[in-house]
Amino acid sequence: MAEPVIMQRPGEPPPALLRALQRLLKPLVRVLIAHGITFPVLTRLLKEVYVDVAERDFPVPGKPQTDSRINLLTGIHRKDVKTLRNRERAAEAPPAVVSRNARMIAIWTGAPDYLDERGRPRPLPRNRPGDGGPSFEALVAAVSKDIRSRAVLDEWQRQKLVRIDDDGLVHLNTEAFVPREDFDDLAYYFGRNLRDHIAASGHNLLGQAPPMLERAVYYDKLRPQSVRQLAEEARALGGKALVELNRRAFELAERDEGAEDATERMTFGVYFYATSRDAGPNEDKPDE
Repeated sequence: MAEPVIMQRPGEPPPALLRALQRLLKPLVRVLIAHGITFPVLTRLLKEVYVDVAERDFPVPGKPQTDSRINLLTGIHRKDVKTLRNRERAAEAPPAVVSRNARMIAIWTGAPDYLDERGRPRPLPRNRPGDGGPSFEALVAAVSKDIRSRAVLDEWQRQKLVRIDDDGLVHLNTEAFVPREDFDDLAYYFGRNLRDHIAASGHNLLGQAPPMLERAVYYDKLRPQSVRQLAEEARALGGKALVELNRRAFELAERDEGAEDATERMTFGVYFYATSRDAGPNEDKPDE
């Protein structure tokens, strides 16, 4: 089914952007409906986000941001703007387990002592060796002194983040950086990764310089076995890229720690998506 034609009137947003927004929102709304997030719930959330973004990112230089200006920018009633600006904002920190696991994986895939001669995460003994070398126990202790390494190992085995070989060495599954079963963890990464992907695309769409890396490879009319082969190759290539960039980022983070201008963050990601053209309307078809 073709998308509705959107005509631009004076003062209205570009039709091409509205069409892009329709395509962007479809998979998001699919997730929202599946998890019981109704339109009124989303509306309340959007009000908060509109006010936050207008207040933070669209000030008038040299003048205080007012409820009236935010009302003008967002179309949200001034009474609601005032209420939302005066509310207590929730912290956006990741769940403690997510932060801890991410830090341990970053060390295992980035710290020189935890890498083999080819730069890959080396298998680790469970307990600290007599020479004080790297071990899974030392890895956990480097991030938290309040949790037993055995508890982390059991949980990582359950999530298939690691496996233990016949010699008792712990191997990291580098394809499983995101836990697959814990919904809170998955939801956190869903929000964080898509936020930064959209932010990079938005940066380029707004013409800001320098442009950010944001590219994708797209093919259609492929046979199922071809897509499966490409998925396997994408997973292997993406995993190598993530491990290598993480190793370099770890080195630079160690060097930059404590510097006064160490105030920036970065995200690098890869993704692969495939679906049947018969599964529904072809949302990727170029506008004609």
